[in-house]
Amino acid sequence: MGGLHLRGTLLPAGSPRDLFIVGGRITLEDIDDAVTISEGGWITPGLVDAHAHLAMASPGSPATVDEAVRASAAAQLAAGVLLVREPGSPAGHAADDLGTGWPRTITAGHFLAPPGRYFPGLAREVDEASLPAAVAEEARAGGWVKIVGDFLDDEGHVTPNWSETSLVDAAAAAHEAGARITMHATVPASIEEAIEASFDAIEHGHGATTDHLRAMAVAGMAFVPTLLISDYIREQTTELPLHPTDRATWLREVDAHMGVALAAHDAGVAVYAGTDAGAVDHGLVASEIALLRDAGLTGAAALAAGSWAARTWLGLPGLEEGAPADLVVFPDDPREDPEVLRRPSLVMLDGVVR
Repeated sequence: MGGLHLRGTLLPAGSPRDLFIVGGRITLEDIDDAVTISEGGWITPGLVDAHAHLAMASPGSPATVDEAVRASAAAQLAAGVLLVREPGSPAGHAADDLGTGWPRTITAGHFLAPPGRYFPGLAREVDEASLPAAVAEEARAGGWVKIVGDFLDDEGHVTPNWSETSLVDAAAAAHEAGARITMHATVPASIEEAIEASFDAIEHGHGATTDHLRAMAVAGMAFVPTLLISDYIREQTTELPLHPTDRATWLREVDAHMGVALAAHDAGVAVYAGTDAGAVDHGLVASEIALLRDAGLTGAAALAAGSWAARTWLGLPGLEEGAPADLVVFPDDPREDPEVLRRPSLVMLDGVVR
């Protein structure tokens, strides 16, 4: 029958055992003639970057969208990231299906924003009346839809982009199409609107209050805080025409954002590791997991946010019978030392060592 064999400590269970790979899938049944390729170490389900924009900020400034997406995906793969959630792209669904040998991708199509209410060239611009139809179109394949919830107004204040009614209709359109819907939300009013409209997740969420987090927990909403872009946001406070009061608010909230991530976790909100790659380099999910740990999550909870829990949230299995053999082996326990995540000893996707 053939196949491959690995022995190590399986996470999250934390117990040593044998894994066998046959036909690109995991089996826990012994295969007598399997070739051993790894012994010892810690075997983790493939890492996940739950917020990355593959068409943006790719290494080497590739000339085409396809080259950009693949360069970004290559950086993610080298870091052991085998699943990427792309909540919005200026290239729409360009990263939908990269094919064999590339990280699995779950995309949200285009960013959706009102005319003039997001960074130029990044979003598909739609008015409120057209929003539900645009959501339904971007929701193809039952994936995700991303709404830009707030942006700068003419006076430099960050204000909501949509009425509550339009967001309710947008969420209904996404759910009717079998998709989930998320919001780029940085001010309390936008977060409040997303909760009231029954969105499925919040991205960034710097302005989230304790009441918001409690409501998100009750509603089963997820939170992707993207802690890694804190320095990028600080830079933006000097580059964007922010009103002085908003600039001060941004700086205060970014300094407090790790506390928001911990408070969300403690409130029962599912928190996931997303880097916002595009604003930063691709392949840095280990840094985001380390920041979640620095925020106060346990080592296991922080790693789960960028591995097995995130995979479950996005509909993929971990290390179980019949699952695709998407896994990473580390020389030491990554729950104890997040720096271990930066040096995988083996990366396997679909049963093939990469």
